[in-house]
Amino acid sequence: MLIKGYDDGPLVAGEALLDRPGFWSNHLMPVCGGGASPASPGPEWFGDDGADADALSEVLFDPERWPVFRVPAEDGPGVVVIHRNMIGEYGIDYLLTHPGRSHAQQVASWEGDLSGVGLTWEELVRLADSPSPSPVAEGVQDTAARLLLVLPLLADSEVPEPAPARVSAALISVGAPPATASSTAEHLLSHLTRRSRHDPAWGSPLSGG
Repeated sequence: MLIKGYDDGPLVAGEALLDRPGFWSNHLMPVCGGGASPASPGPEWFGDDGADADALSEVLFDPERWPVFRVPAEDGPGVVVIHRNMIGEYGIDYLLTHPGRSHAQQVASWEGDLSGVGLTWEELVRLADSPSPSPVAEGVQDTAARLLLVLPLLADSEVPEPAPARVSAALISVGAPPATASSTAEHLLSHLTRRSRHDPAWGSPLSGG
């Protein structure tokens, strides 16, 4: 796979991994923060077990194949999520794709925390809810998966009241236990908003700012 504007590694389409047991715990547990208490995040928060999470981590972190998850939008910029698997320099890169532009633009990276420019909650929801209408469109079209893929980009210090319920519903949709999805959503959003560095005066990367 080739992405103009990103030439760092051996890119491969990763969308088929979304339905594999262990994917969502690998993707979202780092967002929850660490810790060794009984309340610390575990694969079971996302409907996975430890063996599933470990097995899929070998695929996601393979230095010979860097999984790419495309989140195209019907009208406007889309996001590309890339697992950057350099030996000794693992991270996740977030790129924007703009209609009419041939090159993607890297706007943020995740290496234990977000660096770069994030998005507001409203922008994340708008992106999640705007999949391509084409039945043969490439990339992720499911709105729940789209929201959870780009959730680490959240850069708001506060989110609207419906946000936890929206994240909880998305988690249940991808296989998280309904009995604990609400608390998992609250934990995710609490951690993301607590470390937020969003400045309302910044221009949004979705608008070219």
